[in-house]
Amino acid sequence: MTRFLTWIFVFMFVVSPLAAAELVYFHEDACPWCERWQKEVGVIYHKTDEAKVLPLREVEIDAPRPKDLLKIRPIIYTPTFVVMDGGLEVGRITGYPGEDFFWPMLEGLIKKLDQPTTNGQKAETVFPATKQAK
Repeated sequence: MTRFLTWIFVFMFVVSPLAAAELVYFHEDACPWCERWQKEVGVIYHKTDEAKVLPLREVEIDAPRPKDLLKIRPIIYTPTFVVMDGGLEVGRITGYPGEDFFWPMLEGLIKKLDQPTTNGQKAETVFPATKQAK
């Protein structure tokens, strides 16, 4: 019984958080499109149904990349939004096309969460970004 409870503990507190889907938002300070996203979407994102499926995780583009994000394709432009699930990249939105386009694009990526993958890179939607990351 003790071994069984140990495995449940490991799954709940170690494996489960690693496998959770999330929206990783790569940004930088001098990015006007990042600022626009923050004003139009960022301030309300945590209250949305999308945030329940894809909690937001912010990563500064110039900061050292977190270990769990080292295997994703390079981030060239900011903002870039990467949907991660189980440690794999499901898809991304490069640039910010405005609020009216962002939500439907994000919904499309959420739908891809249930689709099987072989390499973890399923979709990319690219829009002009104002600044190339260093």
